[in-house]
Amino acid sequence: MLDIISAGFIIFLTHLLEGISGFGGSVLALPFLDMTIGLKTAVKLLCILGFIMALYIVIRSWRSIIWKEFLYISFWAGLGLPCGMLLFDRLPANCLCVLLGMFMIGTGIQGVRKNLSSSSPAAECRNSDIRRSWLMRIFLFCGGIIQGAFGSGGPFMVIYAAKALPDKTVFRVTLSLFWLVTNSCRLINWSIQRTVWNWENFRLLLILFPFMITGLLLGDLLHHKVSAHCFRLGVYTLLGTSGILMFAVNLKTFF
Repeated sequence: MLDIISAGFIIFLTHLLEGISGFGGSVLALPFLDMTIGLKTAVKLLCILGFIMALYIVIRSWRSIIWKEFLYISFWAGLGLPCGMLLFDRLPANCLCVLLGMFMIGTGIQGVRKNLSSSSPAAECRNSDIRRSWLMRIFLFCGGIIQGAFGSGGPFMVIYAAKALPDKTVFRVTLSLFWLVTNSCRLINWSIQRTVWNWENFRLLLILFPFMITGLLLGDLLHHKVSAHCFRLGVYTLLGTSGILMFAVNLKTFF
């Protein structure tokens, strides 16, 4: 029971943050849920909760979706998504999470530094050469792999989306549409394999759902009250913090 209550509190906090920013819920929650309910169960529950959350955000703000950017993200990340889904049962999860955490920390620090300097969102958005570079396409592809495997490809997506979608509402809803589509694919795959819809998962969902809804609604309220500059600074801070937590939790499993 203590593990379930702890999981509920984790779900509330992480979905509060995702309600504000449009990403980070799964990648923040995964290391802690791994310790309470197990990695495989946590990934599937977060996928279901992420689907519900993304659906709410898309319905609420669908007019703000930038379809061109959504299709661009979906194409390159979609190439990596099947790889992640196939590797879900084979990847050395702890090693991958350590490497992902290191990458997130570096990206978060760099983003915070830039936002505290004179670099403006408008200038960054106009730099189409950077946004359309092969490096960004690789990031999106890697994000698709991680999204397919763990449902937490947000850090790679944010690197591109923070440059291409500087408006906070556009950023959130366009990414949420991508989470909605990818989580749908993963749920369909697990449903075919008959590995997701069982009594234990239903029981945990019934317990965790109120925590997710409360965090989502509060985060959605705060999203519309946060300034654009604070939003971008918060996105990179959340990215770096997520990386530190993921790195620390998984590194100790090697000792």
